Amino acid sequence: MVNPPVWRGSTHLYDDVAHLKEGLKSNDDGHFFYGRRGSPTQWSLAEALTEMEPGAAGTMLYPSGVAAISCSLLAVLQPGDEVLLTDSSYDPSRSFADAFLKRMGVTARYYDPLIGSGIASLFGPQTRAVLMESPGSLTFEVQDIPAICRAARAADIVTLLDNTWATSRFFPALEQGVDITMVAATKYIVGHSDVMMGAVTTHDKYWARLRRTAQQLGQVVSPDDAYLAARGLRTLEVRLRQHEASALEIAHWLKGRPEVGLVLHPALSDCPGHELWKRDFKGSSGLFSFELKHGDDQSRAAFIDALQLFGIGYSWGGFESLALPVDPRKHRTATTWSASGALVRLHIGLEDPDDLIADLAKAFEYYHSAQS
Repeated sequence: MVNPPVWRGSTHLYDDVAHLKEGLKSNDDGHFFYGRRGSPTQWSLAEALTEMEPGAAGTMLYPSGVAAISCSLLAVLQPGDEVLLTDSSYDPSRSFADAFLKRMGVTARYYDPLIGSGIASLFGPQTRAVLMESPGSLTFEVQDIPAICRAARAADIVTLLDNTWATSRFFPALEQGVDITMVAATKYIVGHSDVMMGAVTTHDKYWARLRRTAQQLGQVVSPDDAYLAARGLRTLEVRLRQHEASALEIAHWLKGRPEVGLVLHPALSDCPGHELWKRDFKGSSGLFSFELKHGDDQSRAAFIDALQLFGIGYSWGGFESLALPVDPRKHRTATTWSASGALVRLHIGLEDPDDLIADLAKAFEYYHSAQS
């Protein structure tokens, strides 16, 4: 069978009481128990994601990337603990740490994403976890993940990585020393902008704790969504390579435009952490930002509104190109974002890059008009 069927159903019926009691003895995928524990549709997707991550013991699926991040933190933290987060963290990660974790007595502190092994100087007696995101999803600093993980492991601190930008295809996180790796599968795994999902993969040390926490919180994805995510997974490699090639072509074109200052793409030599990207990553994806020189909110809005082939919307990773105004200053506490111009984040989809470049070139005309 090429495609696993969609197994729908909440209730699994047992032949008799003895059979029912036997079902309680295993909490592994592959054993029917109740719909919340999954079916072959969800199990096959989780198994595929586990196999893609060398050294993994298992993968849990969640109804969104935010749920995946939140539940992972809840699995390793308790009241009185401290968690360190990169200052380039995804805003919902910051919100969860600053609000929900604070209410449960967990302290969150932020660190410079370029700190590397120096993170050891921030460890205190209550530090229990480090949440990384590399590259950051707005400003794209690449962190020295192996160095941070070595320092954390020496202090018996768990490391978690939001690996949505690269996925395990371009950055095998567990091999690089990460304990728990997460992706918003909504993005590149699904690839078609029609499913919300998160996935978390870990090794033996944290697998039982991660699984137990997810089950206690009632985390489950529908078999229909799992089927669609598995469909996307089959084309992940070829899609990522096309996103990569098109994004690099457009990023290099933008660098030659007089209106553009910084181009924040990890594969470009002047992007913060580029040497780390070159050392640790096997490729780059379709998401990056660039600075409009001397641009303000009004001229940036004129530029984005003029785009015809780029949608204006959150998320990324689908086949369609997207453009979004981003303001990193709002989301910094440990470092300062000092670029003088307004930032635009692009996700380069699967359209012809020449068509996308022509669309961007036309939008620059509107940008100039708004400035004058």
